[in-house]
Amino acid sequence: QVQLVESGGGLVQPGGSLRLSCVVSGFTVNYYTIGWFRQAPGKGREGISCISSSDGSTYYADSVKGRFTISRDNVRNTVYLQMSSLKTEDAAVYYCARAWEGDYCASKGTLPGGYDAWGQGTQVTVSS
Repeated sequence: QVQLVESGGGLVQPGGSLRLSCVVSGFTVNYYTIGWFRQAPGKGREGISCISSSDGSTYYADSVKGRFTISRDNVRNTVYLQMSSLKTEDAAVYYCARAWEGDYCASKGTLPGGYDAWGQGTQVTVSS
């Protein structure tokens, strides 16, 4: 059974850091693209980062570039999103998702149509 489980969300002050984890089961993480998405109240879902399977190439949305880093631990079957210099506008529910094509990230980034399995999300609140 394919599962993705996010964790690591919480309350952080502006300028702070958090590391989100996406633990997957039912498949091997390094064979697929894994993406991170977020959705704030009243807003649409935003694709913010992804990592491709074969060469580990990454993509970042302009809104997070230089502040967020995606990485993958093949032994733990986990993908991480290190978030730094957090802003109030980063507050959202964060989701990880799997794309059925391993190199999807390299060609299509976080276009949602190629992602076929999603986690339940973890809440990130940025507030002083």
